[in-house]
Amino acid sequence: MGEHVLVSGMPESLRLCTGGVLAMFSQQPQDLVVVAGQPVTLPCSIPGYHGVVLWIKDGLALGVGRDLSGYPRYTVVGDHSSGEHHLRIQRVELMDDAVFECQAIQAAMRSRPARLTVLVPPEDPVIEGGPVVSLRAGDPLNLTCHADNAKPAASIIWIRNGEVLNGAMYSKTLLRDGRRESTVSTLYISPSNIETGQKIICRASNKAIPNGKETSVTIDIQHLPLVNLSVEPQPVLEGNLVKFHCSAKANPPVTQYRWAKGGNVIKEVSGDTYEVIVDHSFFTEAVSCEVTNPLGSTNISRNVDVYFGPRMAAEPQSLQVDLGSDAVFNCAWTGNPSLTIVWMKRGSGVVLSNENILTLKAVRQEDAGKYVCRAVVPRVGAGEKEVSLTVNGPPTISSTQTHQAPHGEKGQIKCFIRSTPPPDRIAWSWKETVLESGTSGRYTVETVSTEDGVLSTLTMSNIVPADFQTIYNCTAWNSFGSDTEIIRLKEQGTCQQQV
Repeated sequence: MGEHVLVSGMPESLRLCTGGVLAMFSQQPQDLVVVAGQPVTLPCSIPGYHGVVLWIKDGLALGVGRDLSGYPRYTVVGDHSSGEHHLRIQRVELMDDAVFECQAIQAAMRSRPARLTVLVPPEDPVIEGGPVVSLRAGDPLNLTCHADNAKPAASIIWIRNGEVLNGAMYSKTLLRDGRRESTVSTLYISPSNIETGQKIICRASNKAIPNGKETSVTIDIQHLPLVNLSVEPQPVLEGNLVKFHCSAKANPPVTQYRWAKGGNVIKEVSGDTYEVIVDHSFFTEAVSCEVTNPLGSTNISRNVDVYFGPRMAAEPQSLQVDLGSDAVFNCAWTGNPSLTIVWMKRGSGVVLSNENILTLKAVRQEDAGKYVCRAVVPRVGAGEKEVSLTVNGPPTISSTQTHQAPHGEKGQIKCFIRSTPPPDRIAWSWKETVLESGTSGRYTVETVSTEDGVLSTLTMSNIVPADFQTIYNCTAWNSFGSDTEIIRLKEQGTCQQQV
């Protein structure tokens, strides 16, 4: 900006005569506004006056005549012989903000007082925490901008994407010099109105710098890792390779990956990828990826859709129940895809149940035997488990095979007993004789236990004709009752007859 020079006319009230010569101001200073740092010239012209001229600042003389040695930035310029006594100020400073007068001493003239107003632009604005302001996702944004040492106080506006943001709080403080002021503006932005990477400008201006000065900050929204866990391929047959990939977006960046399966840390894996041969356990035990950055950790887990054949989850137990009671078997399998369950009695093709539980109501002795729980996962595999049902009841004596015996030689008759619980007593009886074990005369009883029951054999030596006429009884007892079989011995060459 160039120098400020104001020229005025000659007011009638300031015309004075000295030595018969009419002296008057042809130029005198007027109020002026100037920006600090610029030069300015305050005019003062008194044609025909050759006396002493003083410049007065706020009532104090700056010097005598053209000697202003006490003020190195001040100079009296112009053609002295023509009565020009202009005051030139180089690089106006705040201390120059004052009232100036030009006085002609011998002519007893003084110019009108002129107010020199010095404007001071604000210092470069500063946004606290800049140039990058970081905040955690979900937190509001509070920005504070300072524009200091301005005259008059600076106005502050906030700008984002070319638009002025309203609602800022504004305050100003008068400095010790009583002239300059510092301004503070605080801007609040709600979390929903902030995006990372946004640039927000603080612009400070006053009359000294109408276009203003500005600074800006970039918003950096920090957040916990945002994690996605992919599993490929799926579904997959047990025994094949699966790749887990843990992709994460984080600000600040990721510092650690940690993998676990079923809650147990997989120490040998530390990157964002985990490859493994999967088995059935991956179907129920989730694989998790925990991603950490300086703000904390995010954990995400996935199960694998592993196809696998039936695996026993609850093993059925063999049962021993009383005659007439219910028998309940429980058989649970796991498998993927969904499996089917079939209960059957061994040796029979009849399906008894398709549920985990098989209930046999009011069991009879013929219900005793082996039962099979079979599970099938279509196109994957099958499995089965066998259990036994034992029915507690009175003994049952099945058909007895005997040897035909020739007269005068040894013969045998046999009695086979099925009994649960085992028989407490087995006895052979004929005529007046009862023999449970051991030997009595020509007769000997032997009892042998097998997997299926008890075999009792009555052996007779030196068979006589009366033996072929005798009725033999095989009787067995347990806590539930008894059973008896009547057997006859036939002479060799005839058929055994049972009654």
